[in-house]
Amino acid sequence: MEFLQYDFMQRALMAAMLVGLAAPSVGIFLVQRRLALMGDGMGHVALTGVALGLLTGWAPIGVALVTAATGAIVIELLRHRGRTTSDLALAIMFYGGIAGGVVLIAKAPGGTAASLNQYLFGAITTTTPQDLAVFAVLAALILLVTIGLGRHFFAIANDEEYARATGMPVLPLNVVLAVLTATTVVVSMRVVGLLLISALMVVPVATAQLVAGSFRSAFALSLAIGLGCAVVGVTASYYTNTPSGGSIVLTTIALFAATAIFASLRRTLGRSA
Repeated sequence: MEFLQYDFMQRALMAAMLVGLAAPSVGIFLVQRRLALMGDGMGHVALTGVALGLLTGWAPIGVALVTAATGAIVIELLRHRGRTTSDLALAIMFYGGIAGGVVLIAKAPGGTAASLNQYLFGAITTTTPQDLAVFAVLAALILLVTIGLGRHFFAIANDEEYARATGMPVLPLNVVLAVLTATTVVVSMRVVGLLLISALMVVPVATAQLVAGSFRSAFALSLAIGLGCAVVGVTASYYTNTPSGGSIVLTTIALFAATAIFASLRRTLGRSA
């Protein structure tokens, strides 16, 4: 491939592949729990962290990770105590995160607002070797935990009350999943942007569920779809001179639409046979 002769495109492709694997591995459990918009909520909380990092001169990725993880834990604890519903908790994250980001960035020196766009919409081609190293460590951690605790996450997603009755540590596991979601958001924000993160967490999963016969196969297929769409999206963005994040997301949506049509035709033909 022609574009692989450039170091920055090599790093961009590797970063996209890491995100393509990590995002669906967490997203499948969010979809199972009907919390498909959790990624959006975490993205808005991470926005406050990014703005704080840009304002203070600290590393935006590190500040965003701490901010998003803290927000995830607080929301999960509120939900567990029954003081707010999941929908209300997500709404609080949406509005509070946006408001915090807007207020903080307004106090930042000139030029900082332009830097914020890299995190809002993605700037994968600006990925540095240091960024890539951080992404690799976080993505590996996400995959290890989701695979290692996948059976427990699945049980809680299917029936939280039954899982609690069997003695499963539901709250700690929910907190772990919430932190993993926040971590995935931070890993993904330089690739697809905070405004598009949820799509990469949800759409590959939705596509896999159209054709997979079991949760295990849907998990594996969603990772393959995320990885494949990341590669295709980055490649297409180079040749069409379009933003990589948007290209990746549009690729996943196009694949979902094609798969939905195929699945519908297959059901129709199966009934008429």
